[in-house]
Amino acid sequence: MTLPNAPRYATRLNAFKVKGGSVAEMIAGAGRVGGLDAADLNFPDHFEAHSPAQLGRMLADQGMVLNGLAMRYYTEAGFKLGAFTHPDRAMRAAAIDLTKRGLDACAEMGGRLMTLWMGQDGYDYSFQMDYARAWEDSLAAIAEVADHNPGLDIAIEYKPDEPRAFALMPDMATTLLALREVNRANTGVTLDFAHVLYAGEMPAYAATLAARHSRILGVHLNDGYGKRDDGLMAGTVHPIQTLELFVALDRAGYDGVIYFDTFPDHAGLDPVAESRANIALTDRLRDIARRLSQDPDLARAIAAQDAAASTRLLAKRLYG
Repeated sequence: MTLPNAPRYATRLNAFKVKGGSVAEMIAGAGRVGGLDAADLNFPDHFEAHSPAQLGRMLADQGMVLNGLAMRYYTEAGFKLGAFTHPDRAMRAAAIDLTKRGLDACAEMGGRLMTLWMGQDGYDYSFQMDYARAWEDSLAAIAEVADHNPGLDIAIEYKPDEPRAFALMPDMATTLLALREVNRANTGVTLDFAHVLYAGEMPAYAATLAARHSRILGVHLNDGYGKRDDGLMAGTVHPIQTLELFVALDRAGYDGVIYFDTFPDHAGLDPVAESRANIALTDRLRDIARRLSQDPDLARAIAAQDAAASTRLLAKRLYG
């Protein structure tokens, strides 16, 4: 359970980007929400015009702390064919070096987490990729990155596809298999709700597997229709599944930040109002989840796999 004085909520800073807007303006926009007390920054794009120290001061001025950094390899056109799986050894080395520089910036700012979303590491055609070599190269890169600073956590954020037609790590099982082979104590998983949905997975089950076989290092909360990475407001499409995820996170002892990875900018929504809606609904669902975790009637219903009894209990908690 999250401690009262621990950071609770962060948001996607690019949601606050207006035309020509700077990183400072995005951070200030997040600060206007009230209730966002942490932030994740993208590396290297959020660091192009500011030093780690400057960015740290901007966050502090808004009452926020750094949760961690997220690598963005799309800033380098050469990584379109892959970052950790690029066929050119020099390009793979460049991706690893960029990640290490991101880790150094994270440590300088007092962050604890680096999230790796390896969207470029995949394939589009049959007979395009040597799968065995790509797997070995990717795991070797993750291990080297993890060893660069064992005091920082390295989280893999899986996604079925996009921008590549197939991702090398598209689901929870494949990600856990990779982390088992990497075998580093400072590695784990970031769960992105929309990614989990369109990987065809149940979020609470995915979280249970992550907690059993690795560590849950981050939770990106959003929603969608399971066909793509919609980035809709949390709990707006799958409130029951979101509720069950919170119960699973409580049982796993997850006490980290909930990061709202939503896209108000895609639909022209006011990002401040959208963030406040995310917080309000998430607070409500987390409160219900805490009570459900202690509900003996629900425990009996689940033990008996009695979905009708579970549904009646959920309806009462959610709708009165």
